Amino acid sequence: LDGESLTFDQVLAVAYSRPGHPRVALTPAATAKVERAAAAVQTLLERKTIAYGITTGFGAFKDRIIAPEQVEQLQHNILVSHAVGMGAPFDTPTTRAIMLIRANTLARGHSGIRPATLQLLLDMLNQGVHPIIPCKGSLGASGDLAPLAHMALPLIGHGQAEYAGEILPGDVALRRAGLAPTTLAAKEGLALTNGTAVMCALGVLETARAERYSQTADIAGCLSLEALNGTDLAFDERIHALRPFPRQQECARYLRGLLRGSQLTRPHSSTNVQDAYTLRCIPQVHGAVRDAIAYARWVFEIELNAVTDNPLLFIDEASGAIDVLSGGNFHGEPLAIAMDYLAFAVSELGNIAERRLMRLTDEHSNTHVLPAFLTSAGGLNSGFMIMQYTAAALATENKVLSHPASVDTIPTSANVEDHVSMGVTA
Repeated sequence: LDGESLTFDQVLAVAYSRPGHPRVALTPAATAKVERAAAAVQTLLERKTIAYGITTGFGAFKDRIIAPEQVEQLQHNILVSHAVGMGAPFDTPTTRAIMLIRANTLARGHSGIRPATLQLLLDMLNQGVHPIIPCKGSLGASGDLAPLAHMALPLIGHGQAEYAGEILPGDVALRRAGLAPTTLAAKEGLALTNGTAVMCALGVLETARAERYSQTADIAGCLSLEALNGTDLAFDERIHALRPFPRQQECARYLRGLLRGSQLTRPHSSTNVQDAYTLRCIPQVHGAVRDAIAYARWVFEIELNAVTDNPLLFIDEASGAIDVLSGGNFHGEPLAIAMDYLAFAVSELGNIAERRLMRLTDEHSNTHVLPAFLTSAGGLNSGFMIMQYTAAALATENKVLSHPASVDTIPTSANVEDHVSMGVTA
């Protein structure tokens, strides 16, 4: 990790791999940047500089000054007070992606964490000590506070972690892996919890799934067209050149490739010149879904290598001057909107697929190309009648679940944090 070049494929490889395969480490350049930022934090303490979350409280307590002898206790307290998530824990691949993305953000060298603390997080990832992180509790600003607090608790010997198939107290899990908990220094608790790693991990994994769903939907659509003795005329390149949405054109090109040489499509000489929309408009509908997926990938490729905590440290290499800037990179709005867009786009794959399934099973809709409910003994046998019921139920559930979360906000922290993204919900 260097904080600047983490890719989708690397996240997927680490998320779904056995611990340590691949192994994750910091580049020497990243280590040097992390060391420099950690030293800058100590300089700020020595100078008694007022800096948010280092010598002050958090959120609405931003104007409460913390005594020098209490700065380590402050960082401990942020973890134990913020770890109030609820719900089932994230699965192991999601947890591993969260740990990796958070480590990559910290590797950029603007967060003030010490190399040893960051290395402990990487050691946990490499050795399979997976924190138990409840899936509910994040507002998507100030980052994913509650879930990231649960992620960080085992580093200080608290919370729970899964190791070798067992859920254990954090300190026990570390000990069994040959690791030892740390005591957090100034800024480290805030650096571990204030950011978008949970939203980003979910977004990367779900975008990758959506890419597979999209390809599967194209293949299923072509199979349906063949089963219904449809025509591929609507996928002609000349049609799509006149409405040149790139991913509509890509989809039509992929469909043409899938159907090339098919013996099951209608000949172009047929008097039945066009199919129903669910077959004829696959490139337009599936292509629009491809657009949403591509947008999500674009957003998360940026976010993977973004620095999203607060405040951020900027150190002038020539003079050594230190600026501590408070900003809002923890706000998950870009991610939340992308995920809402992805949700209703994938729901459209469900909608059009359910209508094709209806056409396959309804002999009147398919003009008796296929028997009613795909059975030759209708009445005694129901055939595939109820499969369409299940598809209809799922399509409706998709519509309910695709209601956008990013348009909602509930102010928090005594109205200091007065607009949030609801990114994890999205």
